[in-house]
Amino acid sequence: MGCFAEMAAQTGIVAFLRFGKMVTESKKDPIKLLKLLDIFASLNKLRLDFNRLFGGKACAEIQNLTRDLIKRVIEGSCEIFWELLTQVELQRALSPPFDGGVPKLVSFITNYFLGIHRSWKQEKFHDRILTDAILDLIKALEQNFVTWSKAYQDTTLSFLFSMNTHWHLYKNLKGTKLGELLGEAWLKYHERSKDHYAANYLQESWAKLPVSLSRDGLILFSGGRAVARDMVKRRLKAFNAAFDEMYRKQSTWVIPDRELREKTCQSAVTVIVPVYRSYIQTYGPLVEQDSSASKYAKYTAQSLEMMIGSLFLQKGLDAVRFRSTTLHSSPNGKINNGNDVVTGGSVHRQYHTSPTTTIVA
Repeated sequence: MGCFAEMAAQTGIVAFLRFGKMVTESKKDPIKLLKLLDIFASLNKLRLDFNRLFGGKACAEIQNLTRDLIKRVIEGSCEIFWELLTQVELQRALSPPFDGGVPKLVSFITNYFLGIHRSWKQEKFHDRILTDAILDLIKALEQNFVTWSKAYQDTTLSFLFSMNTHWHLYKNLKGTKLGELLGEAWLKYHERSKDHYAANYLQESWAKLPVSLSRDGLILFSGGRAVARDMVKRRLKAFNAAFDEMYRKQSTWVIPDRELREKTCQSAVTVIVPVYRSYIQTYGPLVEQDSSASKYAKYTAQSLEMMIGSLFLQKGLDAVRFRSTTLHSSPNGKINNGNDVVTGGSVHRQYHTSPTTTIVA
């Protein structure tokens, strides 16, 4: 047996266990909890094989290192988890995403909970403790939503942010153990909230544009053809200006979920394109002979639809990072969103630094 123990040590098992110890001694970042739970799950699966292979006295060092590693993994996991509520509450004072997207804190916490529940779901002794802790964290996170939504100067962007966040919670937790824990009423609340803010967003933005295409005074050209032509020009010019400004502003906003993005774009198309198409078909001939006709009949119905459909896409690496199921911390140990902060209409990049471990919204 002594020979076997020596061979085992030489193959690297002792070095492997010591490496595990080093991992547990590293900085207790929140993102490391899931990794620690993975380590614990792996060690637990190997427990019977370890006892069978290294049960003799000659393997005392391996036994002691294994017990110590398991103890450190459990203690480290508990330390990080119980600190998480404080971390969530600290984020409340930070700025929400400048683009109205889902805060990284939200996607991080939902993945966190699902990972924790998968790891601990067989530990009956911890069920009540874990349930209470998760409910407290969810309440804190929801309070963050309220605070963040009020931080936007643009009401429409606030509606978009709320729509994104409520939908993220509903879609990602429905049909999961955590969703069952929170209850059907909780899930339905977030689904209804998504619908509420989606309707408010549409009403405060795209639904206002068709007003520019008024037909008042154009019935049968009662004021004469020249007067009607001038009215159509002014109204088309006003519509173009309003559309251009709205498109410019919202081209920096995002809707991360594909289903929600397509539905939102289609809703905007529905309230604008049929009205515009009908207006151009009816009154376009009044301006199409004008030398500057393209200045007024600037868009076709198809081009409007294509432009609206191109909105809310995540750009470049941001889209890749959001789709990834792996969360990465920044070099200083934080979950960093690289948040842009909107101040007085300008946008600048804000990176949060702190001597303590934090998750940035």
